Amino acid sequence: MPAEIRRTILNIQDTHIEGWKKVETPTRLIAAMAIIKNPWFGRGHVENLRPEIREIGPEIGALLTKMILDVTGDKLEGYGKASVVGMGGEIEHAQALTHTLWFGNKYREAVNAQSYLVFANTRGAAGTSLMIPLMHKDDGGMRSHYQTIHLSVQDAPAEDEIIVALGASIGGHPNHRIGNRYEDLKEMGHDVDNPAGV
Repeated sequence: MPAEIRRTILNIQDTHIEGWKKVETPTRLIAAMAIIKNPWFGRGHVENLRPEIREIGPEIGALLTKMILDVTGDKLEGYGKASVVGMGGEIEHAQALTHTLWFGNKYREAVNAQSYLVFANTRGAAGTSLMIPLMHKDDGGMRSHYQTIHLSVQDAPAEDEIIVALGASIGGHPNHRIGNRYEDLKEMGHDVDNPAGV
């Protein structure tokens, strides 16, 4: 069963001034979203979600990845994913389509990423905030690329829908100046592989 897609949305944000200072190279944030029919809506508790995951995950992953790369080309630096399921679904339905390699690897492989895809999943009515966290595609310790794309779609998700989204950045957080994990770990005398020092 292919995905039933009601709408796709592409959002692009360029930041020129942040914190009272001009951003020398404006940061670009991109969000690609698909509003789809929840394939488990109205079916009660479905024990095995995998058939729909395997069918829909790659399709939506490829679609959203193409939307992102049509904007970024090979300049993509930060990436992440998110979903919002309507009130007629379970949070597990939102997670099912974003926490599967059938979905995420379409993006990860296309950009040759080394780090995992950070994520956010929630349930809500139309207009619920969609938060797409981002981090550097190759280095999860680069705080310069810890950013969040914050959006909402006024008429989605309906109770029988899911918004599935990918996010990307060209550049890091505007005017970032908080250092990175590695500096903290060095100053604290901790190891990268044992950051809590336990």
